[in-house]
Amino acid sequence: MAAPMRTCKHFIETFFKPNLSKSVNVQFIRKYKTGELKKFYKNARIVQNQGWFEVNLDQRKLRSPSGKLFQVPSEPLALAIATEWNSQKDTIKRQNMHLTTLSNTVMDNPMQRSREDIVRGVLHFLETDTILYRTTEPTEFFEVQKKEWDPILEWLRSSYQVELNSTTSLMPPDIPEKTNEVISRKVNSLNDWALVGFQYGVENLKSIILMLGITDKLLTVEKAVQLARLETVYQTKTWGNVEWHHDVDIYQLQSRVAAAALFVHWCSNDMAATHKTTYSNQT
Repeated sequence: MAAPMRTCKHFIETFFKPNLSKSVNVQFIRKYKTGELKKFYKNARIVQNQGWFEVNLDQRKLRSPSGKLFQVPSEPLALAIATEWNSQKDTIKRQNMHLTTLSNTVMDNPMQRSREDIVRGVLHFLETDTILYRTTEPTEFFEVQKKEWDPILEWLRSSYQVELNSTTSLMPPDIPEKTNEVISRKVNSLNDWALVGFQYGVENLKSIILMLGITDKLLTVEKAVQLARLETVYQTKTWGNVEWHHDVDIYQLQSRVAAAALFVHWCSNDMAATHKTTYSNQT
């Protein structure tokens, strides 16, 4: 039992200052054994420290999984993260704390990716973007795709002055060099914090175009999710809804995309204090 106990102690010291009481250590050990993290604090609040915003759980400073002091660049984001922690009931469900997770990702960069790696990954979705791939059968669904997706594609062409067309084959659509350059500049204009949020939204929507629609305030999160799930929506109307299943999927996706959109907004340069970037010196 010694090894698990040491592992748990390291886990505690990683997330919080090491001066925890013996009773709190025992509490964490029990949580570690059961695979659950029970709520061990009463209130989460924020404090400002040299332009950054920290989250305290009672009197303990929150830390990232790697042990870094948990700090975010804007007050609205910090308040929202504190709300995530205050919203937890008896058990802390960290899988639903998307803003906390995104912040940890920026601070720790667990995959050790450079900024260029992240931008490249985001731009890859342009070739596989959900709204660029059309199916011609059944005809009714083909018309639905045109009605719902074509206005978004036309908006992108007009707003960004680019050429981009959909495809009905399995081959990826042709992406003109200028189009790629324009979208690349847009993505690169995001600071390191906002970039991680944007990436998270793109990955969940499977669409860089829809995420641009959200951040440019063309689309609501609900509309973007509906457009990203257009085939599922059509099939549901045709064949019926599986009780609870589809609704849960929709709400979970909306929650993740909403978190991504808020993260981008609250971390953008006009909302956040100017700080040294996370990925700039990585190779």
